[in-house]
Amino acid sequence: MSLITIILQNGLVMGDFGLSQFIAKFIHYLPNFGKGLWLTLELTIFSGVFGFLASIPLVLGVLYGNKFFKGLARGFISLIRGTPLLVQLFFIYFGFPTIGVRLSPLTAAMIGFIMNSAAYQAEYLKGGFIAISKEQYEAALSLGLTKWQSIFSVLLPQAFRFSLPSLSNEIIYLVKYTSVAYIIQVPELFAQAKYFASDTFYYLQIFLLIGIVYLIMVWIISNFMDFLERKYYVPGFDVSHLK
Repeated sequence: MSLITIILQNGLVMGDFGLSQFIAKFIHYLPNFGKGLWLTLELTIFSGVFGFLASIPLVLGVLYGNKFFKGLARGFISLIRGTPLLVQLFFIYFGFPTIGVRLSPLTAAMIGFIMNSAAYQAEYLKGGFIAISKEQYEAALSLGLTKWQSIFSVLLPQAFRFSLPSLSNEIIYLVKYTSVAYIIQVPELFAQAKYFASDTFYYLQIFLLIGIVYLIMVWIISNFMDFLERKYYVPGFDVSHLK
């Protein structure tokens, strides 16, 4: 039986269940949607922040590490970027218990999203580092700074500025990627919408509404990241002036 047949048989569009009944049922589920929205934001923020922190040693390993750390960082990034996020979540949530490590759905999702985000953010930061001329690094060394002082005090702040547009895209992707977490039983926003639809058969209405909620979240995050770009922008500070 197709979804359209179910919709028509249950009167979801024009039949027995009217708008008032949908609103009543939605209000009844509202606390669950609130919890789901909070989990979605929690997954997005924690994954974005800790993914960024984890991306720093990764990109430094690729660009400035010795042969061992360079190979290790490149291998991790290639592995994460070359496999689907869903496979990674399944590996953590269903695979780890086979070796005696049991994680809650939220913890497994958090680890998976942080690892995934770290790999992609490392690539974005790498582009920022490459945009900086080698003369700046050499000048920092000539002033008496050590290798790592030059990297953290001179190169990293500039790489972060150059990478902000790409990093903002990663945060936006994370908002949408969190919907995958429902497959490993994380009761985030999309999961709550699915539970609601399964109980009430209001598939069309609830997924339309949830889509609007995701759109609003993306709009807010986009504007916030645009604010950060303006805040950290330095006049004349762009790639064309560095090379």
